[in-house]
Amino acid sequence: MNAVTILIVEDEPAHAALIERNLKRSGVVNDIVKFENGKLATDYIFSKGDYTDITHDYSLLILLDINMPVKGGVDVLEELKRNDKTKEIPVIMLTTTDDQTEIDTCYELGCNAYVVKPVEHAKFSEAIKNIGLFVNILAVPTNGV
Repeated sequence: MNAVTILIVEDEPAHAALIERNLKRSGVVNDIVKFENGKLATDYIFSKGDYTDITHDYSLLILLDINMPVKGGVDVLEELKRNDKTKEIPVIMLTTTDDQTEIDTCYELGCNAYVVKPVEHAKFSEAIKNIGLFVNILAVPTNGV
């Protein structure tokens, strides 16, 4: 089984750091790469822009915020799921947006899970630890991007 690299796509640096810290506390030892907007993440995934030298020979799991500058999470999700090379990458929406229309849209576009970030710090940390426990047992396809 290939090592799964976790991409955290989150524009709030404190949230990204908290997500990474709590994933590691839950026992996740996978490589973690963080991006502050969807454009940087898709450039990395598709080896464009500053990431033209990146080749992917491993599987990815994406934790994706919705509301971000430059390129939002819904646009990233849509781009990934319509591309034959990336449509199998598991995407977990991790956002404060609890609007049912937004939730429905993300599932229709192909997200694998939609997690609403609790506002309270302790609950947020616990939610991320639970995602980490899930990641530890998750098998993902080899994408060959």
